[in-house]
Amino acid sequence: MSLPTLPRIVFTAGEPAGIGPDLCLQIAQHALPYQFVVIADPELLRQRAQQLKLPITLTQFDEHAPIQAHQAGQLCVLPMAVKQPVLAGELAAANSSYVLNTITEATQKCLDNVFHAMVTGPVHKGIINDAGFSFTGHTEFIAEITGGYPVMMLATAGLRVALVTNHLPLAKVSAAITPERLRSVIRVLHHDLTKCFNLKRPKIVVCGLNPHAGENGHLGREELDIIIPVLKAFRQQGMNIQGPLPADTSFTPSVLGTADAVLAMYHDQGLPVLKFQGFGQAVNITLGLPIIRTSVDHGTALSLAGTGNINTGSMCVALDTAHTMIIQHALATP
Repeated sequence: MSLPTLPRIVFTAGEPAGIGPDLCLQIAQHALPYQFVVIADPELLRQRAQQLKLPITLTQFDEHAPIQAHQAGQLCVLPMAVKQPVLAGELAAANSSYVLNTITEATQKCLDNVFHAMVTGPVHKGIINDAGFSFTGHTEFIAEITGGYPVMMLATAGLRVALVTNHLPLAKVSAAITPERLRSVIRVLHHDLTKCFNLKRPKIVVCGLNPHAGENGHLGREELDIIIPVLKAFRQQGMNIQGPLPADTSFTPSVLGTADAVLAMYHDQGLPVLKFQGFGQAVNITLGLPIIRTSVDHGTALSLAGTGNINTGSMCVALDTAHTMIIQHALATP
């Protein structure tokens, strides 16, 4: 990627009955140092802006027009129609295809270099699955379109947490932690920390899977049989990697003080700690893809849609992170 004179970032507004439309309308009230484009139904945005009493001028996106920085009070829209009229806070399965279509369109246009990065608003996995679509999350869905090896990483001030497994039932986690998967995840994490975050020799702290990191095999053998051999091989290659450490001590100040990222074995091992530290000010980043994708760290908040009582902190962090990654990735590319 060459360094763009002015980046262009696309936002998918997510579940139309949730706070995704509210987020982009509130963000649109402020000037931004890049072009901000939302893929959504224009009529939905007009109705929600009226409900929120927010002044907004909608303009239709033209990918062939010169890129212009976002102006306060305006919103550039790549239009896509909902399947059923939307009421804030009320889910409709008929609109699940609309949600998936916005993600597909944004992803494809990132691959086509129309957009330099995409930021995704919250979706409701349950209603998408109820509509008959097999959907486990943005990360997996986007990776099916782009290829690559997706690794989920959440970040907030002073802490980055990546995951070996994402949205898996706990009963399936152990079997999913294979040497091949662990090696692939660590390679992606190390590569993207270097290329997208300007970390020359990132230090990665790896959690064990079992309590006390297996207690030398007495509480499980995954550490002895899989994790320790993989980490040893990477250290022999010169990688700055520590572990496996017991998860209950991996997030202590003495460990985190010198760490650039923590690698957790499963979703609820690492993310509760990160969200306790930075909920509402964190960002979800998908590493290992040929495009840049970030996301808010929260759900659809149906009860808050249309009320104006929302926190845009995570949305701001997601946009700022995408903007920074665009620049760092371009500078690191020969």
